[in-house]
Amino acid sequence: MDTSTLPKGNNTTEDFMPINGTDYVELYVGNSKQAAHYYKAAFGFQSYAQAGLETGLKDRESYVVVQDKIRLVLTSPLKSGTEIGKHIDKHGDGVKVVALWVDDATIAYNNAMERGATSYMEPRVEEDKDGKVVRAGIYTYGETVHIFVERKDYNGTFLPGFKKWETPDYNPEPTGLKFVDHMVGNVGWNKMNHWVKFYEDVLGFKNILSFDDKDISTEYTALMSKVMSNGNGRIKFPINEPAEGQKKSQVEEYLDFYEDEGVQHIAVATDDIIKTVRDLRSRGVEFLRVPATYYDAVTDRVGEIDEDIAPLKELGILVDRDDEGYLLQIFTKPVEPRPTMFFEIIQRKGAQSFGKGNFKALFEAIEREQELRGTLH
Repeated sequence: MDTSTLPKGNNTTEDFMPINGTDYVELYVGNSKQAAHYYKAAFGFQSYAQAGLETGLKDRESYVVVQDKIRLVLTSPLKSGTEIGKHIDKHGDGVKVVALWVDDATIAYNNAMERGATSYMEPRVEEDKDGKVVRAGIYTYGETVHIFVERKDYNGTFLPGFKKWETPDYNPEPTGLKFVDHMVGNVGWNKMNHWVKFYEDVLGFKNILSFDDKDISTEYTALMSKVMSNGNGRIKFPINEPAEGQKKSQVEEYLDFYEDEGVQHIAVATDDIIKTVRDLRSRGVEFLRVPATYYDAVTDRVGEIDEDIAPLKELGILVDRDDEGYLLQIFTKPVEPRPTMFFEIIQRKGAQSFGKGNFKALFEAIEREQELRGTLH
């Protein structure tokens, strides 16, 4: 399959679902207070907003942490038997909501519903002294949902029902993370094209890159992937499905332990990946490592780059080039007890692709971790 950029457009010149960017990502977690501390201490997020018993909620508590344009909402149940608790029991900690910032949440929701979406939350006006926010939501793969967020009439901290959360005695420095570059979903066998069509039909996204099992494979495992992008390119959702291989692939391992389809990783951008990764490592974030031999031929493969190879090799940062430029990327180990969700740190120096030239080395590194976990069989 051709992995170059595919022709844009689906014979529609108008973007019927304009999206301004990622508004927030909400994770359901076992202990939101401890998770917030982890993302502050390890990743450099800052305290931002909080909701719970003190703000009138009886069933949940949420902490919001922020770094530049990235907002993570960490939510835990306050009692047994809740839908949040059932979600955590089945999946472990993981992404429930990928919220999309739009100008008009009601129009976005109605358009999606007319085009075949399943409703998660009808348009809802939420108000407090700082104004109003309109939110509405639809289901996507697994139990993951998209919530459309309209906040043009709101001047508060985060959302109505949240209060400002300040921790004057503990605010670690940011690590240079800027915004969500893309988010990858893992779906079941033969489901990739189904969800590609969903994003095309329901949200007006386009398939801008495709990779088959010849592109993404090692001696033992394989997967397939298609990258979906919204009209202005601010939202990119690669969708992975398993492919036949001698052993169980990373996607199969994810599906086994998450017990469903879901978000595999969140890619976050930085302007200085060497500095960011040094900082993250010093705070205890663990990364996948490729063999040192990867760097022996890296300049032959990608040509001249601005960075010295020595620090890239020291830190395990990967390099790839496309027609637009090059990129640098590195992947954390899973940040949950289950081998499910992880983060990618990425710096783009013109490149618009996703590191095809690194796939083999990266997936062999993942396989080594699977071997240690006893799940590569």
